[in-house]
Amino acid sequence: MMFPTLQEKLRRFQELESQLQDPEVLSNVSKLVEIQREYGGLRKVAEQVRRFNSLLDDIEVAEEMVDSETDPAARKYAKEELKTLESQREELQEELEEIVTAGDSITRGGLIMEIRAGTGGDEAALFAGDLFNMYSRFVENRGWKMEVMESHEAELGGFKEIVFSITGERAFHELQFESGGHRVQRVPETETQGRIHTSAATVAVLPEASEVEIDIRDEDLQIDTMRAGGPGGQKVNKTESAVRITHLPTGIVVKCQDEKSQHKNKAKAMRVLRGRILEAEQMRVAEERAEHRRTLVGSGDRSERIRTYNFPQGRVTDHRIGLTLYKIDQIMLGNLDELVEGLLEFDRQERLTGGSL
Repeated sequence: MMFPTLQEKLRRFQELESQLQDPEVLSNVSKLVEIQREYGGLRKVAEQVRRFNSLLDDIEVAEEMVDSETDPAARKYAKEELKTLESQREELQEELEEIVTAGDSITRGGLIMEIRAGTGGDEAALFAGDLFNMYSRFVENRGWKMEVMESHEAELGGFKEIVFSITGERAFHELQFESGGHRVQRVPETETQGRIHTSAATVAVLPEASEVEIDIRDEDLQIDTMRAGGPGGQKVNKTESAVRITHLPTGIVVKCQDEKSQHKNKAKAMRVLRGRILEAEQMRVAEERAEHRRTLVGSGDRSERIRTYNFPQGRVTDHRIGLTLYKIDQIMLGNLDELVEGLLEFDRQERLTGGSL
């Protein structure tokens, strides 16, 4: 069987297809949304695999016709038909090989991104806000959807922390290498002497995990509720709507308080928790596979400085692939295509030469 991992995705897609006809699923809104999200992520690849399988069947039939046909004109027609089908198969096979080379990321539509201010105080929080705006514009350019799940604004603007989900075709694939330390060099608005400061923010990209991938048992969770509070006592809730979930086996803690409803906060926190558990599992597998060598772009280590944004020189440098672009204004407006494509191509070459995760 060709492309076993992709055939497995087709099987899963067909399972989801039948679940979408199930009255029990259709009457459960949260379950329906979950299945639709996974179904949407698999759709493109599943349809390509279906087409490939169908082509293989057609080629088999055409080969039998060529072998068994005695009439010269009919045999000639069958040969031409076979040639056309084989050409289509080669083209589709290349596309599927590309998908296999890209790994799981290409079939995963959604992600959860976390941006946190690092060293640099108020300026770091402002930079975290700038990064959020940069990704927001990139998402808008792509026609994807974004939803803020949790945010802690800083007093002078920007964010101490912001967590949001992004959904759309190839969203995780394109943004998976944004994880790590982002450094900014510029003169802060608060600086009277005109001195350049260096500040930092960390970005984490978590895969949006489905309930099927990450099965979390109720007994493994400790759920605490509390009143939500904002900066300087603002937005304080009189009801206990904020939710903190601790996953006991891994010690991962997620807190969500942006929604007024405890139920909604819990649902959002569970999405972030599943993403963090899946990320931890993927990191563990990656480390096992690559004890001696690890792809430079794919380590996902948040302490690693991956990119510098130097405003006085108008440049952005990605240290992992040695790419420097003198178009910081465009990049901060969400025009990340050159960076994204450079990282994806580097990762692809690493995978082809066996240096990937």
